Amino acid sequence: MSIQQSDVLYTAVATAENGRDGRVSTGDGRLDVVVNPPKEMGGSGAGTNPEQLFAAGYSACFQGALGVVARNENADISGSTVTAEVGIGKNDEGFGLIVKISAVIPNVDRAKAKELIEKAHQVCPYSKATAGNITVELAV
Repeated sequence: MSIQQSDVLYTAVATAENGRDGRVSTGDGRLDVVVNPPKEMGGSGAGTNPEQLFAAGYSACFQGALGVVARNENADISGSTVTAEVGIGKNDEGFGLIVKISAVIPNVDRAKAKELIEKAHQVCPYSKATAGNITVELAV
């Protein structure tokens, strides 16, 4: 389900120069990074890359969704971490992404942790945006 423009609370603005081998900056100046293809893709690997930026955003968003779910269920997720691994590779359409989300939630048992991340996956905006588009694996 999409939102209407009138429901938007915040809009991030980023501009890229020279694509995957250049620079990305945000309109407010808080992010200004050099981007280069990783060595595994024939680049210098000197800067960050779009997959790292996506992994950073996805992991932070997913951790936030996990917090919402945990509060609703009175689950203690203090000390938890969420790691996003974003892979890029060739597919029938050129290139595609695959994601693995791993959560460490020390204060709940494994079954509860699995339940929490599955519910977080249903509410996370990044998960919703990628649903049906890329493979996302969940792990605890």
